[in-house]
Amino acid sequence: MQTKEKFAPAALLAAWLCGLAVSPLAHAPAEAAENGIGFYLLGGRGPMAGYIPPPGFYVQDDVYFYDGSLGGNKQLPSGGQVLAEVNAQVVADFLTATWVLPTEVLGGNLAVGVLLPFGRPDVTADVLANPAAANSIYRRATDSAFVFGDPVATIALGWHSGNWHWNVTGLLNIPVGDYRGGEIANLAFHRVAADLSGAITWLDPTSGWEVSAAAGVTFNGTNPDTDYTTGTEFHVEWAVTKALTKQFSVGLVGYYYDQITGDSGAGARLGPFEGRAIALGGTVAYNFDLAGTPLSTRVKIYREFDVVNRLEGTAGYVTVALPLVGAK
Repeated sequence: MQTKEKFAPAALLAAWLCGLAVSPLAHAPAEAAENGIGFYLLGGRGPMAGYIPPPGFYVQDDVYFYDGSLGGNKQLPSGGQVLAEVNAQVVADFLTATWVLPTEVLGGNLAVGVLLPFGRPDVTADVLANPAAANSIYRRATDSAFVFGDPVATIALGWHSGNWHWNVTGLLNIPVGDYRGGEIANLAFHRVAADLSGAITWLDPTSGWEVSAAAGVTFNGTNPDTDYTTGTEFHVEWAVTKALTKQFSVGLVGYYYDQITGDSGAGARLGPFEGRAIALGGTVAYNFDLAGTPLSTRVKIYREFDVVNRLEGTAGYVTVALPLVGAK
């Protein structure tokens, strides 16, 4: 029988750190929308999604991998063009700094932060001259570049009651990244976007079982270069994990995505183009102390299925997180 000391405050903090991941945004060709890219990074949240830690300053680094394709005469809007037979890979890094304020707000912990993305997307596709006609391939294009994406401002307010932890989170995409007009591989969106979500976590200190879920809605502005307005998007993520030891845990993760309003604007050449996707996967985490500081690592792998109007592929995360100042 495991004891309640298993999840003492330091261990609970470590569990949260390795459950972080990059909730703010997606910079891989993954969802229906312009460029096949959604602002919110599906699978970014999962274990400990509802938990806000004690006051302090926290840093995490997430390396994100995605490998997906779109075939079978399906089409994708991108940079004012229409693509077919798309193959895409991305390796991106998301560096996040979070400050949990020392004073409670509305009885909870308030956290503010910023996320900075950079990486290399690689996309190969047929560029179509006339999407409505057969055999309308204009050229085969390959695009790859190391670029910086848009920074994202984050704010979250969380509460705790016994084994229950919950929060509300707001995200704001600031469109000042390295947007490459007319290109098919981008990390920046060149549009304002915002996401509002809520998350809840139940963690049993005695058994080590943890269940988390997060749901939210993404609102998108218009890309002025392409006159493309991506529709409103809904997303749900969940995780079930079990701590096998004080340091090591394993679990199952998944997400569901549904675009609930259509794309619009002169640049939306494929019409509403509403998308949907489901993914299931697994996760492992390992927590340890480094010179008295809790350091947490997590790996998550997702496989997508039941996909409509978007790439279908495999996503992976490698997360490292630690507190710099404050609770340890």
